[in-house]
Amino acid sequence: MKSILVPTDFSKTSEYACKIAAKIAKKTNATVYLIHLIELPKGVIDMTASSKFSIPESMLYLRKIREKILNFKDTLFSKDINVEYFIKLNNPFDGIQKYADKIDADLIIMGFKGHSELEEMIIGSNTEKIVRSSKRPVIVVKQDSKNFKLETLVFASNFKEENKEVFGKFVDFANTFKSKIHLLKVNTPANFQSTAEAKQKVKDFISGFNLPKHKINVYSDVSVEKGILNFSKDINADLIALSTHGRTGLAHLFTGSVTKNLSKNALKPMLTIKV
Repeated sequence: MKSILVPTDFSKTSEYACKIAAKIAKKTNATVYLIHLIELPKGVIDMTASSKFSIPESMLYLRKIREKILNFKDTLFSKDINVEYFIKLNNPFDGIQKYADKIDADLIIMGFKGHSELEEMIIGSNTEKIVRSSKRPVIVVKQDSKNFKLETLVFASNFKEENKEVFGKFVDFANTFKSKIHLLKVNTPANFQSTAEAKQKVKDFISGFNLPKHKINVYSDVSVEKGILNFSKDINADLIALSTHGRTGLAHLFTGSVTKNLSKNALKPMLTIKV
């Protein structure tokens, strides 16, 4: 891993994303690229006589942004981590993808905001849009993982053929950190398999992969979504990995049945890789 892109709007969740980026960069010697994207009001960039903003005001505004991003760099990253930064005029969705391509990012780490309900938090947000469209792995972070490590990872899947490419990328990620993998197949009343059948499906799926230490888990719950989150909580996972489809992003995984019973502090960082 050589480069990590971290979009920041100076919010608490951006701070949490930076902390995780710092820990991953320290482990991998990757360069962290902080990017702040701003969509200036028309008057700021239209320096005409009729503009409401003067050039000095505009320069002061940009100087304050630079001070904020340098403060993030100095307070959240140790001196031995290489950190670069961009301040660009662009909308977040286009800008994040553009600069991920520019630096050939191996990983994007984003904080996300929202209400206590997971559905409101993810659907329609810039984070969800990036997850849905990014060709690069994305880690989304909501809470401060003070003791964040990558020892225990959950890979939750239906273990269908279409997810093998995603799984290969996940295995590469796990091998970087010598993590233990929990392969998770959730049984639900609507889509039930015997434990023996479910385990065999997972075994067939992973054959041919050079896996680090791992365990196959079949977990029963009322929904796939709740099963993923409850299992991850039970084993105190450090991170949950999921595949995502460009047509639906995370929305198809997190429905109202989940959000009613979860507090916002129950969430683990999530690694998403597009199918």
